[in-house]
Amino acid sequence: MTDTQKPVHQVRLGTIKAAVWANRTQRNTIRYTVTIQRLYKDKGLWKRTETFRRDDLLLLGKVLDLAHSWIIAQPTKPAEQAAPESGAAPSSDTASTVAAAKAA
Repeated sequence: MTDTQKPVHQVRLGTIKAAVWANRTQRNTIRYTVTIQRLYKDKGLWKRTETFRRDDLLLLGKVLDLAHSWIIAQPTKPAEQAAPESGAAPSSDTASTVAAAKAA
């Protein structure tokens, strides 16, 4: 993933966040990957980590379940034809972003 690429979908519940990334295969289909992180404050600054505490695990499972449900609902059609999500505004728990249509 490059610095200019953005996730095609994000799920956030509390301090746990999953980002869904769309990746084009050699066959011109889309494969999705997911990164997860926990947000926390340290000395007044927001930071991120990829380690989770015992009390994060159930919420982590729910965030991954929501990311999985979103991925399953997406077609695996060619990347050039991938349509952005419907115009629904993101809720406080779920934020969506659309990747650049023709990232090379």
